[in-house]
Order: sequence, then C-alpha cells, then structure tokens
Amino acid sequence: MCDTCGCNITHGNESLIKPGGKLARTKSGKEAVTVLHSLLQENDHTAHHNREHFDQHNVLAINLMSSPGAGKTSLLEATIQLLDPSIRIAVIEGDLETENDAERIRKHGVKAIQIATGSACHLDAHMIHQALHNLELNEYDVVFIENVGNLVCPASFDLGQHHNVVLLSVPEGDDKPSKYPVMFRSADLVMISKADLLPILDDFKSEHARRYLQDIASTAPVIELSAKTKSGMTQWLDWIKQQISNRKDYLKQHPVQSGHAHQHEHEHLSQRREGAKNTKVISDKAIPETGSPL
Repeated sequence: MCDTCGCNITHGNESLIKPGGKLARTKSGKEAVTVLHSLLQENDHTAHHNREHFDQHNVLAINLMSSPGAGKTSLLEATIQLLDPSIRIAVIEGDLETENDAERIRKHGVKAIQIATGSACHLDAHMIHQALHNLELNEYDVVFIENVGNLVCPASFDLGQHHNVVLLSVPEGDDKPSKYPVMFRSADLVMISKADLLPILDDFKSEHARRYLQDIASTAPVIELSAKTKSGMTQWLDWIKQQISNRKDYLKQHPVQSGHAHQHEHEHLSQRREGAKNTKVISDKAIPETGSPL
C-alpha cells in the first residue's frame, strides 16, 4: 500500500533519496518504482541492524499494532502495573503528532521515547534506529514498540522486532481479520481487547473472529482481555515472560558474535554522534533542529 501512496518515504529514510543520498539516483535516473523498492530494501537492512542490537543486549522487542483507539496504550499501562517489577521495560511510541501516549507511560515511571511521524502512517526501521540512540539497552529486558494506529501499512515494515502483537478491539467488529489479512497474518499473537464490552456489544462474536483468523491461515494464539478490568491479563503477562525465556534460550544457542558485536556497537556510537549534529532530545522526544516533528 505504501508503494502506492508514497508514505514509505518518511523523515527516517528521506535522506536516502535527497541529493547525495544512497538512493538519490536510480539505475536509469528516473524510475520511482525502483526508488520505492530500494527504500524497502534499506528498511529491511536497518531492521536487521536493529534486531542484532536488541540481541546484543539480550532485549526482547515487541511491536504492538492495531487500528487507532484499540487500546494499545491502555494495555501498556496495565502491563506496567501488573508485570513482575524485576522485568525492566521501555516503550517507543509512534503517532503522527503529540506526546500524549508517551506522557501516559512516563507517569508510571517507565522510559518512553515518542516518535512523531508527521504525515507517515507507520513507523519504519530508520525511525526505531534513531530512537535507540536515546535508550541504554543494557538497562532493559523488554522494549515495547507501539506502532501508529493503522491496520494496513505497519504490517509491511520490519522494525527489527522479535514479535508482532495485533489488537482487535470489540467495538471494531469481529470481521477485521478478513478485511485486513496482511496485518493479521503478520501477528505472532492476536489480542481481543476491550473484552469487558462483549456483554454490551453482543454483535461481536469471539468465535467468529477466531474463524476469520483461521480462514486467512493465521496460527497465532488469541487472548481475550480487558485492560480496564484486568481480565485476561495473566495470560498476556505469561506470554511475555515465556517470550523472554525463549529469546534467552535462543541467544545461548546462537550467541551474537563478539567481533561483530564490537563492530556493531562502534558503528552505532558513530551514528549516534553523527545524528547528534542534527538532532536534539527534549524530554526523550527527538526533534530535528528545524523544529519539525521527528
């Protein structure tokens, strides 16, 4: 979809197509399709870099996706309140404008980096890479990435996360998996959120939602929960702890190569210094020197 509307050109990757950038010219010097394809390739390269960086620090990265208003931030607030305090978490928030969601997270004493995407309807790997410049990953066990509310474009952009979690809220209707199959196929876990409304909005049938997921060949487990009443939260918290354990076991069997890790950290530090020339941080929000939102 982003190849059609052009929103895959974001503030995170636009330097690649500006004069002097890596993708400033295509092979023939003019085909837009080649540029868009190359941008996605560059995104995947940066996503791989991000994932290696998470792994180097034994951090689990979880990408939360849903439509606007499905309850991602409320879920994170309830998670902060109920999760074992020994599990250290940070949050990267994505919205077109405002720091509203990040401020909600910070009130709970959790580090939150706000990315304001401007006109882009999704986060991309370059934006996450910039946000990681403001996180000391060795201080965390889990980084939650709350993507921009959108059931289309975020599914197409790898951020370097280890797992995708997609929320389907009861007020939206139970047929969203059939309408947005790419998003729901990308899910490693589907959560039916705002489940406290099921007795009121009785046109939402959980069994229908599960059938629609099966119809699109999704094998993701489904959890029904309510961040408001906290019902179903135990299953969600257990899932998080299991993924942390699984990731640690995986990294024991597939350790990050020490030579590569050193090069990776050096590269990351160099980019941090370079980025500092053009970016300043105000209350954990990265804002370009021009004043336009990051």
